[in-house]
Amino acid sequence: MISTLMSTTERPGLLQLTPAAARGELRLNGQPPNLDPAERQRLVRRARLLAWGGNAWHAVEFAVAIGAGIAAGSVALVGFGADSLIEAFAAFVILWRFAERRAHSEHAERRAQQLVAASYALLVAYILVESLRTLLGGHHPGVSWVGIGLAAFTAPTMPLLALAKRRVGRRLGSAATVSEAAQNQLCAYLSIALLAGLLANALAGWWWADPAAALVIAGVAANEGVKSWRGESCECC
Repeated sequence: MISTLMSTTERPGLLQLTPAAARGELRLNGQPPNLDPAERQRLVRRARLLAWGGNAWHAVEFAVAIGAGIAAGSVALVGFGADSLIEAFAAFVILWRFAERRAHSEHAERRAQQLVAASYALLVAYILVESLRTLLGGHHPGVSWVGIGLAAFTAPTMPLLALAKRRVGRRLGSAATVSEAAQNQLCAYLSIALLAGLLANALAGWWWADPAAALVIAGVAANEGVKSWRGESCECC
């Protein structure tokens, strides 16, 4: 009996599927769910499309954030732009993972998990360095309404992209895809922190607000990176 799929009730002889197992979303002994070849191919195409679509937005996000950050002298905005590049890297990992000759490779799946984990490490390192430098240096950035607009747009849209990627990743049994979706979700959290920090700076002069919030996000990102490295992300995101 596979304990992760079935549990016995108190009535003898009855077996009950867990909700995740009933949806066909769990892995069996480390193997992806059994999918019809046509269905799997459709999901792989969708995973690629979502990765390319996300990267198109990250390119815009990077350009706007870097430009606005340099103009306002905002470390947080420049850091947000750097985060866009790191997310794009993670999406390219998924495109590499689902290239035609690797679409069914468990070795490629494991390598993709590790590469996504490495992108989390880059993100955490950057947030820590820039946030601490801003806090300790007492740097006071200028007001950036362009940055505020960017953060206000990204905060509600990134969770939608993350949700779509997470659903595809779970149907494919791909922890790497689910981990990359979690990175998009972290982008939404980072957008909220950026928005709060930029507004606090613009309206109340609280320059320290966004680097402080970013440090909390760094802790969440570190946890997700560890889970991705261990291959534990498929059912917890």
